[in-house]
Amino acid sequence: MKASQRPRPLEVTVIGSWSFPGWYEELVRQAARPDSPYGPADRAEAVEDAIRLAIADQRHAGLDRITDGEMQRVDFNLGFYDWLSGLEPIPVARRLGPPAHDQRSKYRAVAPIAAPRGLGTVAEFRRFRALEPGLPSKMPVPGPFTLAGCIQGGEIYGDRREITEALIPIVNAELKALVAAGADFLQLDEPSFACHPAEADYFLDVIARTVAGVEAYLSLHLCFGNYRARAVGWRSYRPLFPQVGQTAVDQLALEFASREMAEVELLAELPEDKDVAVGLVDVKNTWIEPPDLVAQRLRQVLRHVTPERVSITPDCGFSQTARHVAIAKAKAMVEGVRMVRGG
Repeated sequence: MKASQRPRPLEVTVIGSWSFPGWYEELVRQAARPDSPYGPADRAEAVEDAIRLAIADQRHAGLDRITDGEMQRVDFNLGFYDWLSGLEPIPVARRLGPPAHDQRSKYRAVAPIAAPRGLGTVAEFRRFRALEPGLPSKMPVPGPFTLAGCIQGGEIYGDRREITEALIPIVNAELKALVAAGADFLQLDEPSFACHPAEADYFLDVIARTVAGVEAYLSLHLCFGNYRARAVGWRSYRPLFPQVGQTAVDQLALEFASREMAEVELLAELPEDKDVAVGLVDVKNTWIEPPDLVAQRLRQVLRHVTPERVSITPDCGFSQTARHVAIAKAKAMVEGVRMVRGG
């Protein structure tokens, strides 16, 4: 990691996704129909307009580091399966009733998994930087273990580990391609490891091989799931400690606000060369945290880790949060951090 790549102390940023504007969500739904009224040029224009809005929202909120809002993706990681060959979709068994993870798209391997065109993030990054060349940015990429969670092995792979093994070189190649395109801050999204914490040593090995040879500032996002604002695992980081401090990344992005700052003392167990991005607003809650509460939460964090190692984020992406709520929460983060910086 180069010193210039490291976030500045108490940097305020996002995890990755931003809330879709209502019109854009409807357009994406219609564009997926076989009889879609939108042509390729219409879709490209809409994507660029949505990215511009995500940039404007984040700039207006005062964030220090921004993303394209993942406007070019589908529901965090679901769009990435369109880039993978060797898969067939499995019909969703339950479509009605309260939303839950069993309603997410699933796939079955029918041939060895490959990504002959990559995962599409390089084109995302280039489009974003063409629209926003100024502010510091980050590029999130889903990790192989998390991607493997929506794939059944069929007759090709025996279990999730074997599927993960097939995905490790694909994600590693994508990270390296992003660096070659000019990205210097990459975030590996692996919430599934926080939700399946029993094999921490396996987790360390997977992360190490996924990021091997990637010359960038590397963050690792470990939340507890946020599909339709619902978690999917036991919300404790304790089983991952102390091993998580040995991960081959520069920063750990962790969820605290939705858990009322539970386990914040675990940060003191991390090695001094490990930065942290702390979630201080709850993306699953429509209540807007007052800035002084954000400041209070940040001061709790600073009892356990120095300011030079701390970035401030929401708990997870804002894709499941109403846009006006996301804007208000981002502003609250910025103002709360400003209160701490000012003493």
